[in-house]
Amino acid sequence: MTQFQSRVNPNSEAFRRNRADMLDAIGTLQDVVGRAAALSDKSLPRFEKRGQLLPRERLVRILDPGMPFLELMNMAGFTVDTADREQSIPGSSTIVGIGYVGGARCMVMVDDSGINAGAMTALSTKKANRAMDIAREKKLPFIHLVESAGANLLEYEVEMWIDGGGVFARLARLSAAGVPTFVVLHGASAAGGAYMPGMSDYVIGVKGNGKAYLAGPALLKAATGEEANDEELGGAEMHSRVSGLVEYLAEDDAHGIAICRELVDRLEWNRLCPQLPPQDFAEPVYDIDELAGVVPADYRQPYDVREVVARVVDGSDILDFKPGYGPATVCMQAKVYGMPVGIIGNNGPIDNAGATKTAQFIQLCDQADIPLVFLQNITGYMVGTEVEQGGMIKHGAKMIQAVTNTRVPRITFMIGASFGAGNYGMCGQGYNPDFIFSWPNINVGVMGGESAARTMSQVMLAGAKRKGIEIPDEVIEQQEAQIIAHFDKQSDAFYTSGRMLDDGIIDPRDTRKVLGFVLQTCWEARQRKTHPNTFGVGRM
Repeated sequence: MTQFQSRVNPNSEAFRRNRADMLDAIGTLQDVVGRAAALSDKSLPRFEKRGQLLPRERLVRILDPGMPFLELMNMAGFTVDTADREQSIPGSSTIVGIGYVGGARCMVMVDDSGINAGAMTALSTKKANRAMDIAREKKLPFIHLVESAGANLLEYEVEMWIDGGGVFARLARLSAAGVPTFVVLHGASAAGGAYMPGMSDYVIGVKGNGKAYLAGPALLKAATGEEANDEELGGAEMHSRVSGLVEYLAEDDAHGIAICRELVDRLEWNRLCPQLPPQDFAEPVYDIDELAGVVPADYRQPYDVREVVARVVDGSDILDFKPGYGPATVCMQAKVYGMPVGIIGNNGPIDNAGATKTAQFIQLCDQADIPLVFLQNITGYMVGTEVEQGGMIKHGAKMIQAVTNTRVPRITFMIGASFGAGNYGMCGQGYNPDFIFSWPNINVGVMGGESAARTMSQVMLAGAKRKGIEIPDEVIEQQEAQIIAHFDKQSDAFYTSGRMLDDGIIDPRDTRKVLGFVLQTCWEARQRKTHPNTFGVGRM
């Protein structure tokens, strides 16, 4: 037992200041995420008129009561369609996450048809593709509650159309991988969206409202002159009796969801996976609520990453690996809900010793099949003549080789700065971690805005000197202000998460619960047996 002895004083002025800053960021997160639900719920009269449940009511009904649900990519699309942060709506017309259905862990996607009829935005296909990639990697049955007007033609982008093909390809790959896919057809699913039910293994259609057609009545008339109504063209009842697209016909939304739950239950998905043995564990000695005051809002203010870890891991029990060698890079052994983990965090830039230590630690975790957790608060790798001559490039390469090629699950939390190659070495998105989450206080980029501004000023001055030109101070100051604004605008968590450079922003105080949930998800994926085939299940 190596219980960490915290040096944080919750009554100190620094702690109170940090806490106020973090709670302000958390409040912004809650406000922004809440916009989508509030806007969607305004459609209640229209849904009631059609006898339908609202999208979030559908989500609640599909999930097992009282069981955890981890929403993913909650910020997708934020400030992508509009730069106005006060008006932008996150979510990209869908709600996505991992939850339990009939006791089985599943990936669930719900079209948010309360907003603009569920029309797809620029990030909708990217979000759907990421959800299905996770479902295939983690062997999670994929459930899609469908009601969407399709692509928003007023915001048409050719890239979105091309990426849309990847949605259907992923459905085919899921089926071929032996991971079942389900659709509840609550409303319209037109044009390319008709392939959501078309490519899924099980389709439940809701009588009266559920519709699927390659060309709706308006497009059909425009293209061919033929006139047809919704029901005869693509109604759920027609598909259940004539085309054969729908296997199960439901009376209403609630009935359709109940059928889907029964189908998942009848698969007995958990019989294909041994259950994780009961684990004995102790809660952290230090209150996880204190995470709101441990980390300064200004990434330039130092703190000990062990203070974060001590509020996340079982019993605040941490075993430091080579603590005196490359001490700015901290490698720790611990447990989370009884599951062993290797944790890598930052107390400063990565130097030569830190890089080699981390590479060795990763290989040891790989050897023992222990998942790795990266806590990113990194301004980058050390630079300078001494470290370059000491082999920084080759030592950094060892670390990146290990991060890239390890076979164990890798889970990344960005909790502060994430700059330059430090993002790479600490398993940033480009290294395909199993999951990656952001705290709302982070700064991400090739470098900080001030560093970029100073760098470009040096470039400008050097070029002017070669030409014998004198540059006024006000010109340099103006350029620096523009560069800082340009970099800083793109570096905060809301901007980067809106562009899906992570799997969502979380409240720091939820870190332990989120980590435990995804560790269990990764464990199940590695234990579960599936029965792949060559082409997936063809619709007959």
